[in-house]
Amino acid sequence: MTTSTQSKFGFSNFAETWNGRLAMLGFVIGLGTELLTGQGILSQIGF
Repeated sequence: MTTSTQSKFGFSNFAETWNGRLAMLGFVIGLGTELLTGQGILSQIGF
């Protein structure tokens, strides 16, 4: 397939690659926020 005919939704390599990248970014942001504030993620949102 050419890139113009590949699906951008569902279980495709494109979607899974971006899902992994965004998950890693969210984890790093959460860890950084926890280190900067000294509180866990659950305590920051009120649990």
